[in-house]
Amino acid sequence: MGQQQLLLIVLSVIIVGIAVVVGINMFNSQAASSNLEAVTNDLLNLAARAQQYYVKPTGMGGGGNDFSTLTDITQIMPDPNNENGTYSISGATTTDVTIIGTGNQDGDGDGSDCQITVTVFSDSINTAVDNR
Repeated sequence: MGQQQLLLIVLSVIIVGIAVVVGINMFNSQAASSNLEAVTNDLLNLAARAQQYYVKPTGMGGGGNDFSTLTDITQIMPDPNNENGTYSISGATTTDVTIIGTGNQDGDGDGSDCQITVTVFSDSINTAVDNR
């Protein structure tokens, strides 16, 4: 082979290698973004369940217009772990409950998985992304 052909082969291998690395990075970024959205969606679902718990009478297993009895996530979710992440209640008062969702992807590369906090009130929901 001539030198020009060898140079073209080496250049082609380098370009293909760069394309593969870029593709892997794009895939990982999309996976982390999808996990963050899935955890947020799960938390919004849990927030709606917490509001249902709040308005349900105590005689029927609800809170009777009080979030303070909602101390365990299994009261509104049978299994606190799913394919998207892990969920827990970090605090409950009579007027609100805070639910934390931790995903299974590290979107920002800081070594910790994504984490979202949802504060549920009787008539509203506040969502905050703690870690991407």
